[in-house]
Amino acid sequence: MAIENDLIKSALLEAKTLLDDFIVPENIEKTAVFAREVFETIQKGNKVITCGNGGSMCDAMHFAEELTGRFRADRPAYPAIAISDPSHITCTGNDYGLEFIFSRYIEALGNEGDLLIGISTSGNSLNIYNAVRAAKEKGLKTSALLGKGGGTIAQIADNSIVVPGQTSDRIQEIHIKIIHSTIEAVERLLADN
Repeated sequence: MAIENDLIKSALLEAKTLLDDFIVPENIEKTAVFAREVFETIQKGNKVITCGNGGSMCDAMHFAEELTGRFRADRPAYPAIAISDPSHITCTGNDYGLEFIFSRYIEALGNEGDLLIGISTSGNSLNIYNAVRAAKEKGLKTSALLGKGGGTIAQIADNSIVVPGQTSDRIQEIHIKIIHSTIEAVERLLADN
């Protein structure tokens, strides 16, 4: 049991260190801007569209369901959807390639004034990059939750929040904190308006 205890303690301390490294004024401000973007999108009657790969897809789905369902408050459902339909993903992946699974969805359902949130722990996922590019071409606002320096996606998204981690698991742990903090802020902002 000592080995397991040491591993678990080490993992938790590593997560704590990364969270401490993330909590700096610049990242707090970027997260506040992000929350304001989500709030303004919903307030204006537009929708939030999220996307990610693997665990980041799970985070994208989590983000959307917290908006359409509920987080802490009983309130109206907010318009949000994660690009996670398996028939769309497998059809588009088969016919066009996995690099287009999210951008094709944006081409079909994204509207000017909507907000696309791309989640990529590497910052270099080509399908997220293509989605951001397609969203910008259609007049959507774009935000990204990233890691590992931000990669190519940080260079094109309107607002990028980059977690200073190097492993996907730790980066995703901070992403979920950003997501929860944002949704809590959005609920409060919408309740006050």
